Order: sequence, then C-alpha cells, then structure tokens
Amino acid sequence: MAEDRGYAMDAEERVRGLVRRALAHYRVKGTDQAPSTMTMPVDAYLNPVRYDAEVEAIFKRLPLALALSLELPEPGSYVAQQVMDTPVLLTRDGEGEVRAFLNVCRHRGAVVCSEGKGSARRFTCPYHGWNWNEEGTLVGVFGASVFGEIDRTQLGLTPLPVAERSGLIWVSLDPTYELDIDDWLGDFASELDTLDLENWYLLDQRELVGSPGWKVAWDGYLEAYHHKFVHPDTVGMQTVSNLLLHDAYGPHQRIVFARRELAEIVDVPEADWVNPSQYVREILSGFPNLSISGILGDHALVSQLYPGPTPDVTVTRQTVLASRRPETPEQQAASDAFSEMVLVAVRDEDYAIGKTIQAGLPSGANDEFVFGRNEIALQHYHAQVAHFTDMSR
Repeated sequence: MAEDRGYAMDAEERVRGLVRRALAHYRVKGTDQAPSTMTMPVDAYLNPVRYDAEVEAIFKRLPLALALSLELPEPGSYVAQQVMDTPVLLTRDGEGEVRAFLNVCRHRGAVVCSEGKGSARRFTCPYHGWNWNEEGTLVGVFGASVFGEIDRTQLGLTPLPVAERSGLIWVSLDPTYELDIDDWLGDFASELDTLDLENWYLLDQRELVGSPGWKVAWDGYLEAYHHKFVHPDTVGMQTVSNLLLHDAYGPHQRIVFARRELAEIVDVPEADWVNPSQYVREILSGFPNLSISGILGDHALVSQLYPGPTPDVTVTRQTVLASRRPETPEQQAASDAFSEMVLVAVRDEDYAIGKTIQAGLPSGANDEFVFGRNEIALQHYHAQVAHFTDMSR
C-alpha cells in the first residue's frame, strides 16, 4: 500500500507541476516557445519524390504503434490490418507474447487473413488452403502428398520486428529493422505509462480516408494556436487558445493545453486546488503518427495517421476509449457525446480547413510557410522528419 500511495503522490505532483507552468503563462498571456521562427518550403507538402523518400525512411522503417494491447486481449487474439500498402497480421500466441507478420501467403502471395479482429489458432490462405498458426509456423499444406518436398521451417509467415510496451504494440514494417523499444521510446515510455492504456475500454474505432495529406493533417494535432477559430463550439470551448506546454522526449513530444477552468484558480493558493487535472489536458504525441488526446471525463482519443498513396491523402484511424464499459444510459450518453465531439472536431473542423489548405498549396501563393515560436511542437516534428529522412540516405 505504501508504494501505491507514493505513486499517487508522484502522479499528483506531476500534474501540479504542469498546472503551475500553465498558470505562469496564463497570467501573462504567454506560452512555451521555440528560440526563433522557422520556415518550411511548401514543396515539402507537395513534392512526390520527397514524399516517397519520407514515407520510406519513416513510416516503412521506424517503429509504429499499430495497435493497443487491449485489442489483443488474450492468447489466440489477432488483428489484421492494412498499413499503407502493407498487409500486417498481429497475433497473441499461447504464451501471451505478441507477434507481427506480413499478412502474405508464402506460397503464392495472397493475403492470408481478412482485415479485422477476432480469435483464431490457424490462419488459412483462401487461395490454396495453406495454413499457419499464431506463431507464424506453417502447419498445413493442402494436398501435401502430391505437392512435392518443401522445407516448412523456411515458409513461415514473414515476421516483423515487434515489441509491446506501455499498452501499445510497436511494429516496424521493415523485416530487417533491429527494434530496440527502450532506445526508441526512452523517457517517453514513462509518460505513456501514466495513461494505463491496458485497462481502458474500447468504445469505437473508425477510419477517415481522404484529403488533406499527412503533413497538413498532422500539423493540426500539434498546436493550440487555431483552437479559438477552428473549434469555437468543440475543443475551443474547453481550452485556452494559444497556450501550450511542450516537452520533447527524443522524437516524441508531450503537449499540454490549458483548460478554461484554469482561470478559476489564478488567485487560489495551491494548497486549495481540488483535482488539479481538471485544469490541463495532456496530449502524448509519438513520432511519427500517434496522438493520444482528449482525456476528459474518463474518455480519451487515440489517433493514428498514415500517409496515403499520394501527398494529398491521409488515412486516420480513430480509437475512442472509456475508462470503463458504459453500463447506464447516462454513461452511454456521455460516451456517445465524447465520440461525436472528437469526430466533429477532427473531420468537420480540422480536416475541413485542412482540405482548403491542401487545395491551395499548388496555387503558388506561398513559396514557404512560417512556423511561429509559439508553434514549437510543429517545429520539433518537422525537424525530426528531416532528421530521420537524412539518416536513411
């Protein structure tokens, strides 16, 4: 019990520290800032050669959080999904270990398991009936007696580097990548651990496909500068526009928005604060495409963004979580309201204006964009894109 109490005190002090930082800015209408402004050529959002290079170096090589641990709740669970142009199969084997494979038959290349989730001990190719177990081992060949000799040990599903950490399943789409999850996450893992993602309830999942492109879409996840104007009836009703706290953990980031309730404690001694978490809203941003946000009223939104086949298309997977399964009409109504709110804020507000940005990029009106000092998380993200792209060359 002493350890639990200590952890609770540490967690509360962590939040209090964020509230102190937010109050300091609120009193002077300030925000965390980068050392200077930064420019980005518009070509970075349009050039297909550059786009392909970034996708190959980042999205098809670096670890991606492809699923939540709770999506594979028990041995035999699986998730089959299309990640950009790569079919991926995630399984939890009989020992509880998560595995990842290219979801491609080793005989003639058909997709083995249809997209979706479920429980299965065998995965059978729909073309010729070869089948594999949850460990990726080839265990059955239709008509084996007349097929001819093969070395089944060499025809398992192609494994992908995978690690389970902090309630997320991290996978590299490059079978040759050496995945060291401790090195990749660093101190960011501790931030993710505060969310206790393994113990939430999955309310809903959906995909948003289309314009704007990955970079235009992702820019909107990383700043509070636009809240007052783009989200006046959703997110903007809850947050203080243009007040943001920023902390970097290697390529990853934590950004914190101040909630409107912060105004209530400007002159209140810290000893009298009640439930300090109500005054700030944390967003954990895992490079290159994971955002965990909207932690409000026992609900959260997990967003995973993937580049589409061209620079003007994005696939966004939204996962809506609740701290517990709704059991009463009131709880269900609260969950439904949160789910609808985050859908509207992203699809009908952020992405709607993003489409106009994407449409205007080729016009020639701008040669470059400028990111303000107050857009510190944007600056950090684009610097990381450049860093990892350069490293692959």
